[in-house]
Amino acid sequence: MYAIIDLETTGGQPANDRITELAIFVHDGQRVVDSYTTLVNPGRAIPPFITQLTGITNDMVADAPRFHEVARKVVEMTEGCVFVAHNVRFDYSFLKKEFADLGYNYSRKTLCTVRLSRSLIPGQPSYSLGKLCQNIGIPLEGRHRAAGDAEATAILFDRLLRITQESDAEANAADALAQVDALAPAGRAPVTTEGVTSKKPSPRRVAAMAQAIKTALLPPLITPEKVAALPQETGVYYFHNEAGEVIYVGKSINIYKRIQQHFAVDVKSRKSLDFKNSIADITYELTGSELVALLYESHLIKQLKPAYNRAQRRSVFPAGIYLKTDDDGYKRLYYGRADARNLEIPIIALGNQYKAQGFLYHKVAKYNLCQKLCGLYKTESSCFAYQVHQCQGACVGQEPPESYNQRVDAAIDSITYEHESFVVIGTGRRATEQSLVVIENGRYVGFGYVDETFTARKLADFRDAVKHYADNKDVQQIIRQYVRTKHKGEKVKVFG
Repeated sequence: MYAIIDLETTGGQPANDRITELAIFVHDGQRVVDSYTTLVNPGRAIPPFITQLTGITNDMVADAPRFHEVARKVVEMTEGCVFVAHNVRFDYSFLKKEFADLGYNYSRKTLCTVRLSRSLIPGQPSYSLGKLCQNIGIPLEGRHRAAGDAEATAILFDRLLRITQESDAEANAADALAQVDALAPAGRAPVTTEGVTSKKPSPRRVAAMAQAIKTALLPPLITPEKVAALPQETGVYYFHNEAGEVIYVGKSINIYKRIQQHFAVDVKSRKSLDFKNSIADITYELTGSELVALLYESHLIKQLKPAYNRAQRRSVFPAGIYLKTDDDGYKRLYYGRADARNLEIPIIALGNQYKAQGFLYHKVAKYNLCQKLCGLYKTESSCFAYQVHQCQGACVGQEPPESYNQRVDAAIDSITYEHESFVVIGTGRRATEQSLVVIENGRYVGFGYVDETFTARKLADFRDAVKHYADNKDVQQIIRQYVRTKHKGEKVKVFG
């Protein structure tokens, strides 16, 4: 049994939006045997653009039942059924969220008619419900209404079932007639398959449905074989669209498992559904070392700027935190530009001066530093924090430089490396190889690979063995966090 479902909602995010209409068509494998459609009061206003798309207004749902009033009906009608929908993860995720809000774990096997259509009706210019129905002659009345879309999906599903049934019937008939011909007297004309049908259950249909259910979580353009061939090793991976463009870069210590997790996650928004449906290919590069994978992922995101990577896309850091010592011996942290006009090297580079200022405010509060000495409070006398007893008086010379500078050093230590120059030596991409990550004078140099027989006496030997990459706040944070945690099979070689 199959429950073919379509929902209309207040928006594209299951975590925030609600259902406004639902339709269920129960199919027994031969025909639709039951159906149910209802508007649902979402308990919130329907945005105007949604009303324009669906035609469902706030007045229409004002007296409609709330979801909790129809939940029992949904459970009963879909019990023992495969949950079928066009882009099934979207509708399934919304229903799961609605039930979760009621304290109920709604779970069904799922089947996506987008993926099944791509498999059984290849070569279509589009597999969106509206265009697919138009191209293969399925009537679709009431587009973007639950009943209209669900009914069209039911007709599409029925046609997909018949494709498997017809193919299997032809194969069964051909096999049967071949056996007859093999036993027929010599000289008899061969029997044709015209008009012959088979009433046997369709093994091809069973196999097709089982495969569709098994692969329902995968993007429509990705085959199970593609995922099965992924390595269970450390590296970076790329999702490509149909044009071959990289739309996402990720990293993992187990590429296969991480990508399986990508596809198993419930849809959070329409954008995440579009992302999943855009994935047409997966490629990867092994790195051996997790640290190298982290650094390389960061570099690739900045270089390629994939459409679906939000974090770490910034490649220019025009502001930073700096350090100077004044004539009285006080160490002063301050923020400023990090470009060619400032020849000083920042302790940390940041996206803009507003972020740099906020970063410095955080460190001043955490380490009880002086706002005046850090350039955050312009005054000729004491800073405001001193007036409210939060500053120990470095701004007016009451706290000696020695004790104040200890807290400055602690703040610097929290945003810099433990050592000025060091090399992280880790696992390579194969057993006879080692990875190198080089930091020199507090700056990230780059990473590379050497043979296990490689020997080096000075830092320059390691520096020459790696490919150089840009230093920035993202890689600084990656390296700081990584080296502060022990990792099996890796060691840190310190210089100076």
